[in-house]
Amino acid sequence: MGTRVTNATGTQELTQHDLETNEPEEYRVYLINDDFTTMEFVISILMTIFHKSLAEATKLTLEVHRKGRGMAGVFPYDIATTKIQQVHAMARQRGFPLRCIMEKA
Repeated sequence: MGTRVTNATGTQELTQHDLETNEPEEYRVYLINDDFTTMEFVISILMTIFHKSLAEATKLTLEVHRKGRGMAGVFPYDIATTKIQQVHAMARQRGFPLRCIMEKA
């Protein structure tokens, strides 16, 4: 932010022309496959926390099952960590070991 001083009164005026904004860094959020969490529960997680349609959630669940992990979405850091915490909390409440991780995009 720049400052401009007016001579008559000696006051300072802040200007916006020097203000630079950067987009927040983004992170990929992945669900990790395990042998205990049911596919139905993973689909429900994807629909409730990540707002996927039934078709998208089913496709992604199969990808997690076949490839070992699947990307649920790309988010700014705060949103990514919140979604991971929500996944872990819901999984623990239901007794599943489902894991979710994030990587810088």
